[in-house]
Amino acid sequence: MTRLPRHIAIIMDGNGRWAKAQGKERTFGHQEGAERVHDIMTEAVKLGIDYLTLYTFSTENWNRPEEEVAALMALLLKHLEEELFMKNNARFRVIGDTQRLPQTVQEACAYLEKRTSNNTGTCMVLALSYSSKWEITQAVKKIATKVKEGTLNAEDICEETITQHLATNFMPDPELMIRTGGEERLSNYLLWQCAYSEFYFTGTYWPDFHEEDLCKAIVDYQGRQRRFGKTGEQVTEKK
Repeated sequence: MTRLPRHIAIIMDGNGRWAKAQGKERTFGHQEGAERVHDIMTEAVKLGIDYLTLYTFSTENWNRPEEEVAALMALLLKHLEEELFMKNNARFRVIGDTQRLPQTVQEACAYLEKRTSNNTGTCMVLALSYSSKWEITQAVKKIATKVKEGTLNAEDICEETITQHLATNFMPDPELMIRTGGEERLSNYLLWQCAYSEFYFTGTYWPDFHEEDLCKAIVDYQGRQRRFGKTGEQVTEKK
C-alpha cells in the first residue's frame, strides 16, 4: 500500500466480443461493462488512487453503426450517477472533443463535474470523443496562437509547454496503463502521457474485469523497476 500508482489509465476493451461469445448483442456487453466501471471506481477509491482515467469513447468510435453509438450515449447518460460519486467523495472530469457529444450528454457531464468539484477523493476521468492525435493537434493550435499573438516565444516552447496545453493538464501522467480484451496497443490513447507508463495487458474482457483483477495489475506494477532511462544500478543507488 506504500507504492500505489497515483494515476491508473484503462482501455476498457472487449465488451462487444464478450457479448458475442454469449450469443448476445454487442450492446449487452456495453451494459455489463458499465457496471464494471462502478465496481472499479469504488475499488480505486478504497485503495486511495488519485486519478482513474477510462477510455470510454474514441473519436474513431463515431464511425461505428449509428444504432450502437446511440445505445452507448444512452448508456452513458444512465450511468452518470451523482449518488455514486457523492457517497465515494469522488470527483468527475471529462477529456475529449465534447462538442461532438449529444447536448444531453454534454449537460450531464458539465453538471456532474460541477457537482463533484469540491470532493476530495479519487478523480474519475472519462475520455469521451477522445484521441491523442486530436488532443495534440489542439495543443499545437493553442501554442501557435500564443506565438502569433506574441504572448509566447517559440524559443521558450518545451515539453512542459506542451503538457500544459493538453486536455490532461490537471493531473499527473499515468504510472500504470491497463488494457483488457487481449489486444496490445494504445489505440490513440494518451500517447504523450504514457511515454513512461508501465503497461499491463490482459486477455480478460472488460465485463469480466473485477476488483481482484485491478489489484493483480497493481501488484504486477509494484514488482517492476521504473528506470526512466537510467540504469538499474542508478535507481537502486538513489534509494
